[in-house]
Amino acid sequence: MESENMVQFFEKKTILVTGATGFLAKILVEKLLRVEPEVKKLYLLLRAPDSNSARKRIHDEVIGKELFSVLRRNFGKDFESFIWEKVVAVPGDVANDEDLGIKDLKLSQEMFESIDVIVNSAATTNFDERYDVSLGINTTGVLHILNFAKKCKKLKIFLHLSTAYVCGEREGLIQEKAFHFGETLKKTNYKLDYKVEEKLVAKELQELRGREASEETITATLKDFGMKRAKLFGWPNTYVFTKAMGEMCLQQSDQDNLSIVIIRPTMITSTYKDPFPGWIEGVRTVDSVIVGYGKGKVTSFLGSPSLILDLIPADMVVNAIVVAIVAHAQSNQTSAGTNTIYHVGSSLRNPMHLDQLHKMSTRHFIENPLMNKNGKPIRVAKIRFLKNMARFRMHMGIRAILPLKILQLVNLASCHYFLQDAYTRNKRKIHTVMRLVMLYKPYLLFKGVFDDKNSERLRTKAKDIYNMEIMEAFNFDPACIDWEEYMITHISGLKKYCIK
Repeated sequence: MESENMVQFFEKKTILVTGATGFLAKILVEKLLRVEPEVKKLYLLLRAPDSNSARKRIHDEVIGKELFSVLRRNFGKDFESFIWEKVVAVPGDVANDEDLGIKDLKLSQEMFESIDVIVNSAATTNFDERYDVSLGINTTGVLHILNFAKKCKKLKIFLHLSTAYVCGEREGLIQEKAFHFGETLKKTNYKLDYKVEEKLVAKELQELRGREASEETITATLKDFGMKRAKLFGWPNTYVFTKAMGEMCLQQSDQDNLSIVIIRPTMITSTYKDPFPGWIEGVRTVDSVIVGYGKGKVTSFLGSPSLILDLIPADMVVNAIVVAIVAHAQSNQTSAGTNTIYHVGSSLRNPMHLDQLHKMSTRHFIENPLMNKNGKPIRVAKIRFLKNMARFRMHMGIRAILPLKILQLVNLASCHYFLQDAYTRNKRKIHTVMRLVMLYKPYLLFKGVFDDKNSERLRTKAKDIYNMEIMEAFNFDPACIDWEEYMITHISGLKKYCIK
């Protein structure tokens, strides 16, 4: 990392960002355009049938968001012309191996000649996504982007966005350690190979279509198949399993001396400061519990009050991405065949516990309650914490399953005339709750802490080189977060952007 101003690094640079309509990608794009308007070009890859459709999606789903209000205010009437001078909407698909499905040969050749940096943020983050979809984006999609990268003549760095939870359900201090090809989290007689997984899911899909199964049946079957394969090798769900295999693809591939960096964030939350505090898009991770609690629907929760919630604001993740790009592109410090991995989280340096979140949420919703349909304030009560699955099942048995059985008996006695709809509706709700709990259980009972030695070295090195103003603009040190102050802003952001 040289003493050149970090912002100046991006002057006249051309950057490809995949997964351009994603939460983090939007924040990265806004940051780059705002701090260095002299960036040469941002190619934003997204799924669309043609360039006009891609451009419309960028307009509606990226630059049209309130996130860009500061940039819009800075440029005034010139905002749109500035954006389209810098941004190129690229229709494509990382699941397509043929140059990412970019059909415009002139455009792809232009990209090969000019791209300096690639940031791969394309991913499906659904825990129980269809296995074929998750493999195509999170695993082989990584290889497709890497193959594209090898054709880029000026490329200085390839940065891949992963997740800290590729570690599965490990406990204790979790190192910033790479996965070796074929590595599993538990002993098994089966060999892990993404090519084998592709063949297995293709065979499953062929059999389903051969039986003329409905799309609904195909989707449900492939979701279950992905979960089954993940658990066979020790991962709790399809998402982290396919993300781990994506990292393995980077390790195994011939990298041609390409500098590769992997960023592993923990649970990403709303913006801390940049471009303004509290911006968020969609109810994410722990936010579903906060929202449910504020609406008076969550009265019990699987998890110990002492559980560490590893939260990290989205803009801090973006700042880590930017600093890592500059550090590795300038020093070329990643040697061939090795990837540098950065955990970006808070559990080691500034842990927040579930009980703290509960107290902060309670205080907020008492002072600033949500309103029900009648315009009356919703009262919140203290949550009952269920420390393990045995307690949770007992709680569900008493509070939900037993009343459902009574309802079933009454329904039978009434010859299914009066209460069939209520019984069916409640049964569906219980099934949904149990499925969600089983999906989120590994994180609700997680006992790991993420080591961030590499991230700390990156912070320290940057502090030695850059002045306070630069470090403030690209801060990703979780130790500075005042959780109570931050959560007030975060919950306010949830209420503003996510709660209807």
